[in-house]
Amino acid sequence: MKQEKPFVIRSYRPEDRATLRRLCCQTGFLGEPIDPVYRDHELFADFLTTYYTDKEPESCFVLEVEGELRGYLLGSRKPLRNQLYSFAQNIWLFFRALARYPRYNQRSRRFIRWMIVNGWREVPAAPRRVPHFHINLLPEARKISTTRALMSAYLSYLYRCGEKRVYGQIVTFESRRGEKMFERYGFKVLNRAEITKYKAFYPASVYLSTVIKNLETAEPLSAYTRAPVRKIDNLFTKAL
Repeated sequence: MKQEKPFVIRSYRPEDRATLRRLCCQTGFLGEPIDPVYRDHELFADFLTTYYTDKEPESCFVLEVEGELRGYLLGSRKPLRNQLYSFAQNIWLFFRALARYPRYNQRSRRFIRWMIVNGWREVPAAPRRVPHFHINLLPEARKISTTRALMSAYLSYLYRCGEKRVYGQIVTFESRRGEKMFERYGFKVLNRAEITKYKAFYPASVYLSTVIKNLETAEPLSAYTRAPVRKIDNLFTKAL
């Protein structure tokens, strides 16, 4: 059996920003590069990462494998601030995309049209005053151990801050058992909605699911308690 490469979970640093934005675009299309769907990496990364890296970096964590960033978890425990920022940012990004629209290819134009017409309709409801997170890993880093370590770091951070609940919105499809994975951490599926922006590129149904977890109980923050997890948690604690 091939031995797993050593990895570390640590807090986000400002110098991670460019690499994190690039990784966002490398995983933007069902875990693969976003290019077949939308080619404007700058606006895509702005939309998905800017608030977290620039306004609430203390709630973000990264995965390093052999010293290189291979994944991240972007979180927010200030939902009202996040919502106000997103409202203003969406207006600004809309006009930037409109100015660039004539230069876009057909697929990028289709993506922008979907965002305007259907994007807001296909996002399932989520709690409005609850911390949340987004998680992305490069294909070679998508393992139970790395996902577990990232989630444990963030959930422990929220628990120490006194938060009561947390939710996430995850993309699930035929070959990706995302909902089952999060159930191991005590998350429950609140609702889900089919998203159509990938219809032209992926034949099966794709869903966006809202999952939520109660942090008030004394239950373990991770479903796994083996020694390697404790070792990773120690590394994480030292990095804070």
